[in-house]
Amino acid sequence: MKVYPSKNIRNVGIVAHGGAGKTSLTEALLYISGVIKRLGRVDEGNTVTDFTPEETKRKVTTNTSLAVAEWKNHKINLIDTPGYSDFFGDVVAALRVVDSLLVVVNAAAGVEVQTEVIWEYADKYNLPRMVYINKMDRENADFKKALTSLKENLSGNFVPMKLPIGASETFSGIIDVLSQKAYTYDDNGKEIEIDIPQEYKEEVITMKETILEATAEGDDDILMKYLEGEELIPEEINKGLKKAITEGKLIPVFCGSAYKNIGTNYLLDNIIEYLPSPIDLDDTLNEKLEKGNLSALVFKTLADPYVGRLSMFRVYSGTLKSDSIIYNSSQEYEEKIGQLFLLQGKNQIPVSELKPGDIGAVAKLQNTLTGDTLTDKNNKITLKGIDFPEPTLPVAIRPKTKSDEEKLSVAISRLLEEDPTLRLYKDNETRKNILIGMGETHLDIALERMERKFGVKVEMSTPKVPYRETIRASVKRIEGKHKKQSGGHGQYGHVFIDVSPLPDSEFEFTETIFGGAVPRQYIPAVEKGIREAMKEGILAGYPVTNVKVNLADGSYHSVDSSEMAFKIAAVQAFRKASKQAKPVLLEPIMTVEVTVPEHFMGDIIGDLNSRRGRILGMEPKGKYQVIKAQVPLAEMYRYAIDLKSITQGKGQFKMELTQYEEVPANITEKIIQQAQK
Repeated sequence: MKVYPSKNIRNVGIVAHGGAGKTSLTEALLYISGVIKRLGRVDEGNTVTDFTPEETKRKVTTNTSLAVAEWKNHKINLIDTPGYSDFFGDVVAALRVVDSLLVVVNAAAGVEVQTEVIWEYADKYNLPRMVYINKMDRENADFKKALTSLKENLSGNFVPMKLPIGASETFSGIIDVLSQKAYTYDDNGKEIEIDIPQEYKEEVITMKETILEATAEGDDDILMKYLEGEELIPEEINKGLKKAITEGKLIPVFCGSAYKNIGTNYLLDNIIEYLPSPIDLDDTLNEKLEKGNLSALVFKTLADPYVGRLSMFRVYSGTLKSDSIIYNSSQEYEEKIGQLFLLQGKNQIPVSELKPGDIGAVAKLQNTLTGDTLTDKNNKITLKGIDFPEPTLPVAIRPKTKSDEEKLSVAISRLLEEDPTLRLYKDNETRKNILIGMGETHLDIALERMERKFGVKVEMSTPKVPYRETIRASVKRIEGKHKKQSGGHGQYGHVFIDVSPLPDSEFEFTETIFGGAVPRQYIPAVEKGIREAMKEGILAGYPVTNVKVNLADGSYHSVDSSEMAFKIAAVQAFRKASKQAKPVLLEPIMTVEVTVPEHFMGDIIGDLNSRRGRILGMEPKGKYQVIKAQVPLAEMYRYAIDLKSITQGKGQFKMELTQYEEVPANITEKIIQQAQK
């Protein structure tokens, strides 16, 4: 494939809610442009962009994939993104590097949850957009209803450029509003011109006038001509449309059936004609970008046990060439670039260089990760990284076998390199590895991928709550005595301790020994014994905290006493004291912030109350409400799943540990019973 200049490149993200037909549309565009000879099907697992075993098994997109179409001396980088919230991190990365979006909407369902979420992110990036109302051939398809759904749920001025002829089983063709021509299609998706059906003629005239008005508003010269009643020529219309679309003043709406390849043939023309190139937002950038210092952003990393890392990137300035030395300014590390290539799904197309605005990939970078900047060492540039969403669903993982345990560390580190929306930490209290993801499916697929790529099998479970134990009463002169006589030296340690609550600190040890009742050399052993005993409380075996221990008295034997004997005596004394000092169980309390559309507030507050939560307050944030509450961690492990269900996927939350509080008596009993089992 030849190297294209920036002005002839289009970077288009194909986005939508899951099931709207993004991958099928990508497949149709690749077919029309001649990249593939037959249309693949998601159901058959043979599409270009859904190629991983996890995607073909589930028949859904779980990874951002790249594909390239050449059309009329232009290069279109198509980025097919996942449509389910569990994989939203990939969508965020794609939005960071594309110049425009092709948003796919199901003609029967209208705007769905994930489309709304993506649209809000696109607003932040000021990305120009086109909408394709797909599945016009499906049952309950309704173009006007879908168009109304766009206007009611999303921001923007939506203007239909094409109209469908019929719907569902009567869907038979497309009307081009601007040219006022109608087409039907043969079995291969080839256009056949027909007369516009009589019942559509008036609507087409009205729609064309709407387009011309929107076009004129995008350019002062064209507006003046339009207001004076002069007819606009096609070049003026296209110029005005492109400017209006690039500036976000107009969002063109198209329609068809990607599966049947109806109404997809004109999309490539419209992408080239109306969507911006990398330099269209600022014409003065052309020369600056071409001749400027190198800067490229890595937006996705794939980990392969045989090939190593595969890094996908976008060049922002300068020219990146194969077999060159570059500098990672994010990691402050020099990297060697080998063969550059374009990605056609899983297939690689070698290229000699990539111009500003182009998207490509390279293998075997040593220290480069997603979000890093590649640049020149002598002219360093560091680009803004990618703000990935925080994962919220934790699971405990453990290797199934000894062999898995030995390989787990390397496999997990590779998995985290590949997916920035995964987090891993070791819970020191429960001694478990905790993996946090965006949802159940996200975690399932991550672990499937780890088994497939690295041969490591793990088991998932709900994390244990890191409860703690403490005391509510003070006790004095509790005795601990370890005395054992056997052949030769015996063992003798004898202590009396005072134990009391210590609300503002985890542990304090003091001693008030008088007259050498416990020799100085044995006092550290007593403290060591106390600390060891605190690792497992007497209620349910959880660590003990917030206690003060004073070594008050004791006795020793000049021959049989030892550090070990006093340590054992201290353990005995502390356990005895704990039983008498009104022991209680403590649980971690989280401060939770839940962001939801206003009409879900009642449901969320009711749900938080049912989780033993305390509502702290509410405050508006745009069209959302932020609800703040304190909730026990034990009630929050599955909250990511429940919140998604309650809010139809529109809610988000974050939480952090605030404090520990006493567990209610009825729940304490259950925890103790479970621990005893």
